[in-house]
Amino acid sequence: MKIRILIPVLLAAVLTACSQAGPPEAYGPLPSERQLAWHELEYYMFVHFTVNTFTDKEWGYGDEKESVFNPSALDCRQWAKTASEAGMKGIIITAKHHDGFCLWPSALTEHSVKNSPWKDGNGDVLKDLRKACDEYGLLMGVYLSPWDRNSSVYGTPEYLVYYRDQLRELLTNYGDIFEVWFDGANGGDGYYGGANETRRIDNRTYYDWPNTHKIVRELQPGAVMFSDAGPDVRWVGNESGMGSLTNWCLLNKDEMYPGGDFARILGEGHEDGNYWVPAEVDVSIRRGWFYHESQDSMVRSPENLMELYYSSVGRNSNLLLNVPPDRRGLLHENDVASLMGFRELLAKEFANELAAGKKATSDVSRGKGYKAGNVNDGDPATYWATPDEVTTGSVVIDLGTETEVNRILIQEYIRLGQRVQEFRVEAFADGSWQTLIDGTTIGHKVIRKFPVVSASKIRVTILKSKATPLISNIELYRAPGE
Repeated sequence: MKIRILIPVLLAAVLTACSQAGPPEAYGPLPSERQLAWHELEYYMFVHFTVNTFTDKEWGYGDEKESVFNPSALDCRQWAKTASEAGMKGIIITAKHHDGFCLWPSALTEHSVKNSPWKDGNGDVLKDLRKACDEYGLLMGVYLSPWDRNSSVYGTPEYLVYYRDQLRELLTNYGDIFEVWFDGANGGDGYYGGANETRRIDNRTYYDWPNTHKIVRELQPGAVMFSDAGPDVRWVGNESGMGSLTNWCLLNKDEMYPGGDFARILGEGHEDGNYWVPAEVDVSIRRGWFYHESQDSMVRSPENLMELYYSSVGRNSNLLLNVPPDRRGLLHENDVASLMGFRELLAKEFANELAAGKKATSDVSRGKGYKAGNVNDGDPATYWATPDEVTTGSVVIDLGTETEVNRILIQEYIRLGQRVQEFRVEAFADGSWQTLIDGTTIGHKVIRKFPVVSASKIRVTILKSKATPLISNIELYRAPGE
């Protein structure tokens, strides 16, 4: 009798074990923990502020007198409060732009705030911003221009010592830094300590970037580094706010360098890339990067900012939106109003999530622990997966009744790599499946718009994938408008 009872129990245990496949193997380059944290930020502020703000220029020559920097009411708390209320996660500031003027009292140059009339030479914008970011729960990043049109030693080996020592000042005196931004502008005419000449450098070799990167890793191990070629985050290839619809987080960056002619490549990345280097979209709320009074009426509208959100965050990129302080040292009222309007639009756009808690099924799955229900369970650590060697499959979300839908958000489980090459979204309406979207890559996140459809079911099909697809999240929305 005991044997008869035991046999079915053992058989059930064996069948259960067979249905519980292990987790998929990682595929291709993987994001580091610092990169994963960066992906989650999605939207943060760029602040361009220096002597150019007061000379009405975009690029300073390097000969500006320190006395021109004299904001009448500089308030980093206003910047941080605005960023926080706008839904941003951090602020990256131009600690030093191409003109070489330092917003902190650097011990390495006289071309800094310490020789300006602002706060009688006792001011430190970086220190004020650090306090403001801490108060409002924001992260802080720094931009340090490699090109310095003020330095008399720019173009010589001595400049690398100077540049790296400036970097050390920034990375040791102002708390945790989440991103270090290396611009691609390199060499040209400038003041250069009074030489007033043109200096050219080989931007492939002059900066010896690997040894500069080591300083960041040593002093700020949690910080990502941005440039045309990473190493952690890449430029998207334009300054118009447009991410690519096909956007791989992968890049073959060994032969790439800041300032190189890579814009055509950077938008899409490389499907066969050997490093994880996702794209960041940097764009300004105004026509210029620095404040110009003549542009007060040319601030992007909330509706335009919404389009930028879809073309950046909605295309597997982060959005770095520049909001330049004016000569008072404040974010202009027009800029603030537009940011707040955008925040309201964003809240309305994604107020009505329709997929959560609905029944999700799939035509194939890896087994227990990897079922279709993981895509709308609200847990980013779970995901739907197919068996090994199966690279296509569909997930259907049953909305229960005819429901209006016009937005979809999809995310891969990128801890194990970016995989999806082609996908399709369909709606079951009027008794048949109708195609809404044919897409390519997904990565951290894609958000796609389509005309309002009244559907009882939505189907996401992975048509092509480099390895077993891993989909961690699907959200559906009925946003305002058609």
